[in-house]
Amino acid sequence: MIVLDASALLAFLFRERGQEQVERVLATSCLSTVNLAEVLGRFTRDGHDAASSLQHLLSSPIEIVPFSANQAALAAALLPRTRPFGLSLGDRACLALGLYRNIPVMTADRTWKRIGLDLDVQVLR
Repeated sequence: MIVLDASALLAFLFRERGQEQVERVLATSCLSTVNLAEVLGRFTRDGHDAASSLQHLLSSPIEIVPFSANQAALAAALLPRTRPFGLSLGDRACLALGLYRNIPVMTADRTWKRIGLDLDVQVLR
């Protein structure tokens, strides 16, 4: 199992560089609802209907994981460590899910490798 960051899922959906790495793990991936909101926001910004986009993603093999209170506490605890790198709440939600489940995360953001967390961070490009 691997946690997808919004950037990784968007790379796959838009067929950007690194999409083949996401494709290989899609069947065993999960996504925080915080990152789901980011992905749906991108499609909405591009003029797509959020409900239709949601149905498309819900029909995929990706496990959608509700953002829990425990994950919120982990994301908050990451703030001091990730602030120098400019990570957003969505970024920290992805990392929190990886830490909570003790599984790798996949992102397109190389900066995550420099944070030094005890977490397997796989970078697409």
